[in-house]
Amino acid sequence: MGAADRLIWKVAADQVFLLTSKDTDFYQRSLVHGAAPKVIWLRVGNASTAGVAALLRERYVVVRRFAEDAEATFLPLGTP
Repeated sequence: MGAADRLIWKVAADQVFLLTSKDTDFYQRSLVHGAAPKVIWLRVGNASTAGVAALLRERYVVVRRFAEDAEATFLPLGTP
């Protein structure tokens, strides 16, 4: 994981952000370090920005529950 990824991780943790990424580096870091930050791993391949936005809107309830669950640290989201 590069310096930029470590900085993104730290800022997300410090600001209590949900880190949302298609990047496997954040998935792997989540497995090793857990939260914070919480990680949403987008498993959508080469989806467009509009496709990713549609997925997040469609799964809003799941994402909200994940965000509110104090025990949850990682959420994979993908298209069926």
